[in-house]
Order: sequence, then C-alpha cells, then structure tokens
Amino acid sequence: MTVRQLAEAIEVNPKTVERWITQGKVPYRRHQYATASVLNVEVTTLWEDDSRAVDSATDLCKAEILTAYPHRHVVPADLWRQMCERAMRQIDILVYAGIGLAEDPRFLSVLKAKSRNVDIRVLMGDPECEAVVRRGIDEGHRIMDGKIRNALVNYRPLFTSHPEIAFRLHDTVLYNSVYRADDEMLVNTHVYGIGAYLAPVLHLRRLPGGGLFSTFANSVQQTWEGARSVTEHDITGA
Repeated sequence: MTVRQLAEAIEVNPKTVERWITQGKVPYRRHQYATASVLNVEVTTLWEDDSRAVDSATDLCKAEILTAYPHRHVVPADLWRQMCERAMRQIDILVYAGIGLAEDPRFLSVLKAKSRNVDIRVLMGDPECEAVVRRGIDEGHRIMDGKIRNALVNYRPLFTSHPEIAFRLHDTVLYNSVYRADDEMLVNTHVYGIGAYLAPVLHLRRLPGGGLFSTFANSVQQTWEGARSVTEHDITGA
C-alpha cells in the first residue's frame, strides 16, 4: 500500500503519513486504530514502543465510531445501499419494518446482485407480536404491523426468485435497528416517544480488539437464532 493509498483510506493528508514514517511522529490514537484496521494488524505491531498505543477500551470504542448522526433522516440517503454494495461476505438487516429500504428498488437490486456470493439475512418484526404492537403505540401511529406487512409485500419477489436470501421474523423488544455489511455497520437507536427516523444513528467499523461493533453484531446473531420463518399469513394477514 502506498502512502497516498493509506492516507486516503484513513482520511488524512499524505504528508501526515510521511511524517509518521520518516520522522517517527506518533499519530493521534484514532489514526493509530484506523491505520491498524486498514493494514489488518494490531496497533502495538505498529507503535509498540509508544505508551499511548497501550489498549484503552474507551479510546478504542471511540475509534470504532466513524460518524454519529443526530437523526436517521440526516444520514446520507445512499449510504445504506453503498455499504451493501461494498460487502463481500455478509449483509445483516435487523429492523421492525425498515420500510424505506424495502421501498427502494435500487436497494432491492443490490440484494439480488449480492445474493450470488454474499450471505444475506433480513430480520423483521413479527407483525402480530406484542413488541411490535407496543412499538406502534409508543411511536403514536399504531400501524407498525401494517408497515411490516407492506415491507414483506415488497420483499415477496425475493422469497421465490432468490431463496438464498434468508428472511425471518422476530418477536423481541428491539432497542436498535442494525444494518451490517461486513465490517461496517449502521446502528439506529430506538428512543421512547419518537419515531426511529428522529433517533440517532452510529456509523461503526470493526477494529481489531474492539468491542462496540461486536456487541451489536452479537445482538443480531441472538435475535436470528430465536426468529422464525415468514409465512403467507404474515404478508396478507389473512
């Protein structure tokens, strides 16, 4: 990897990277973790003699956060799709309805294209479970079950044409909606009394030794293991 390539990957000036190499300058902690992630090594492999490189759970947690958005509606509209386009191994979506994605034909096209060589799992809320009913009441619209069924109708063509895309329904109290593409993740927090589109979103990346990304990834896995398959009744309500 060239100096310029590394600088672009971690979003710093190439001259900054040159000073690390030629002058022995020590990067800020966040740049240490970012560099280690890009090069797929531990931080102490690169700066083992620097006391600031000693693992710090708090600093590493901060380094896993690429961006924090105050509301979901200010997240760049294409980011969700672009993350999935970059995925090479795994795409996970954990939501109640996620109607915005289900209504986006470009996003559906990405899922179709990626399904050939990427493991895709879509977890949505069981439209008849207590947690979904409660969430609709908390958000003030009482139609969360209808949103889920609308999303399922949009996903229906994928059920038969792309059976390798796995869909399941969960009945958990969902504290966060999670959108994962390999080592990138968007976490939409759920806040009592407001819709998810008004709640904050964290854009995360997995770093060696980090725990924040893994915490949410483990939550997705546990929810998946307790979820069930989609039926025609779930889509039509009949």
